[in-house]
Amino acid sequence: MLAPSGRRQATAAGAAMAADGLRFDAALVSSAVRTRQTWELVAERLSGAPTAEVRDDLYDATARTALEVLRHVEDGVATLLVVGHEPVMSSLALLLAGPGSEHLHEVRAGVPTATRCILAVPSSWADLAPRSAVLTAVVRTAADS
Repeated sequence: MLAPSGRRQATAAGAAMAADGLRFDAALVSSAVRTRQTWELVAERLSGAPTAEVRDDLYDATARTALEVLRHVEDGVATLLVVGHEPVMSSLALLLAGPGSEHLHEVRAGVPTATRCILAVPSSWADLAPRSAVLTAVVRTAADS
């Protein structure tokens, strides 16, 4: 069950993504209750949020198994949101981050809950490999006040 602070962070993250004008073509969400609840709160804030694909294989994933999941995303998906678990999501970002990536020091230090690692994938999802994406930003959700 998502704690009250997690509910506030998820709502704030969704509001921030909406304010940034982000629209997602697809969402992959771990089957854990907390990640599904996080997605629901985020999606409430987004305009035209896609129906999430809930994935058991993201629940106990490693960075490499999460990469395998991403390799099966349909080619028509340009913008993907993955709601998963730490430290797997930051490990995945580090695994994918190749030349031109920024903010690697932030991700190596560990990212707090509700932080978004934004990566640009220059080729097809099927061709995704270690160091083949560009980490362009790390966006932290505002802390509880």
